[in-house]
Amino acid sequence: MFSVCLCARFQEDPKTSHLEAVKRIFRYIKGTTHLRLWYPKGSGIETIVYADSDHAGDYVDRKSTSGVCTFMGCCLTSWFSKKQTALAISTTEAEYVSARKACQQALWMKQALIDYGVRLDDIPIMCDNKGAIDLSKNPVQHSRTKHISDSPSLPSR
Repeated sequence: MFSVCLCARFQEDPKTSHLEAVKRIFRYIKGTTHLRLWYPKGSGIETIVYADSDHAGDYVDRKSTSGVCTFMGCCLTSWFSKKQTALAISTTEAEYVSARKACQQALWMKQALIDYGVRLDDIPIMCDNKGAIDLSKNPVQHSRTKHISDSPSLPSR
């Protein structure tokens, strides 16, 4: 899915190399249709959210991509991969934006589960960047980090 979405960015001005990439993706999909995700019965409801990013991984505009996946017990329940809207100037910034998206996902999941009578107390967010972890633990916004944003600023009213 990630590869198909990546190729979709070039629909306005496709090149031969893009067509070859799409063909390679379809060959891969055709050869792996027998693979499945399997969720066993009786899995626990402990929920963990993992966040990661690739700093400046897009070769065209050097923007980072956030990746977030959520597990309930041993079962993968949601995931997404999305290019960040702002250009991250450091690995810490890119990871922090991903961790923030993971928190949004965790809060959404926690609220959605209430509708099914399931209450979760704490949902751990797993992040592999010490700088982003330290930044998320400190609620004081420092002058070096006030520029961090994952969405364009809203117009003034």
